[in-house]
Amino acid sequence: MRYDPASGELGGTATISATATQDLARFNFDLARLKASKVTVDGQAATSAADGDELVVTPAAGIRTGTAFTVVVDYSGKPEALNNEALGVGGWLRTKDGAFALGQPESASTWFPVNDHPSDKATLALSMTVPDGTEAIGNGVPGPRETAGGWTTWTWKEQKPLASYLAFVAIGQYRVQTSTHKGKPMVIAIPESLPPTSNAARAMARTGEVADYLETQFGPYPFDAYGGVVLDDDRVGYALETQSRPVYGNTFFKGGADVSVVAHELAHQWYGDSVALDRWQHIWLNEGFATYAEWLWSEHEGGRTVQQSFDRVYAAFDWSTPPGDPGAKRLFSDAVYIRGAMTVHALRKAMGDKAFFALLKSWPADNRDGTVTTEDFIAAAEKASGKDLGDLFEQWLFGKTRPTY
Repeated sequence: MRYDPASGELGGTATISATATQDLARFNFDLARLKASKVTVDGQAATSAADGDELVVTPAAGIRTGTAFTVVVDYSGKPEALNNEALGVGGWLRTKDGAFALGQPESASTWFPVNDHPSDKATLALSMTVPDGTEAIGNGVPGPRETAGGWTTWTWKEQKPLASYLAFVAIGQYRVQTSTHKGKPMVIAIPESLPPTSNAARAMARTGEVADYLETQFGPYPFDAYGGVVLDDDRVGYALETQSRPVYGNTFFKGGADVSVVAHELAHQWYGDSVALDRWQHIWLNEGFATYAEWLWSEHEGGRTVQQSFDRVYAAFDWSTPPGDPGAKRLFSDAVYIRGAMTVHALRKAMGDKAFFALLKSWPADNRDGTVTTEDFIAAAEKASGKDLGDLFEQWLFGKTRPTY
């Protein structure tokens, strides 16, 4: 890709390796607000047409089920974010010195053609060309940089499959710190608008420490790189578990070097990234465990114990939204995050610590690089505990009244 911050123009060539899961006369990619100028399938010209936020590709010949094929799409335009009334703004946002692409559940389709659904994970390599003096940070392991004619090309490679919403790019003026942690690259990017001693920088400096602690709870770190990116932009009042390199809005650090949010997003590297959702209704498996990781980290740091964190929210919680199927408008509600974490703790009490903490490691190990459902997790928990846990999950995930505890 090539991006010009001055004009806001993005041009790209996407090469997609795919396999047909049915006989195909045509197929679609998600591609929002950008126009394809040329499409080939296995080197042969294909026709393409826009259909809303989708690109419909008709190859010269049909593709049989099970056949591997390669699509190359040349495209360009001024990318825009998607504004979903129920889910908020996600995708490409232009800034004074560059841009960033970020968002959940929709983001990737605003900057490259993709099957923008968490069940279809893929590896990703990014080559982003920007004006000299501008940084471009992405997922995974950094590659060589090349400079020519006033432009610099940054390269990044994520060799473990990722859900499309976990892909990101941040372009602008950043201080990029590259080091090594446990033999893997650690890349931290802090906006130049924030001082080197800022709360954000101090929190990011603990990334390796937090990841190491979470390894003791969840098993080996699942990716080939570490890091974090901070955005100094009032439009980003959240953090996102972008694979191998979470992105944090600076709003989290205005009151101090808050490490709990770092624990949350790094926990997602196991629960949500390496082990991803088959459908969005199962999002409590991401957010419940990441919130529980915050509670574990607090206890580890000498703050509230996990039980105290549970008691604090259990006493006066609104139980009307079931986290096991919250609906689109409540996909990011307290029911998913906090009641999800309470569900995890109720499970711990039912299983006992030995079986529970063994499950915390076996679940991401057994499902690494895959996608899962709530039913998959219930089955794993019952196998690990040797107990019928149907009533527990029915109350905590699907009930609309206070669960017994």
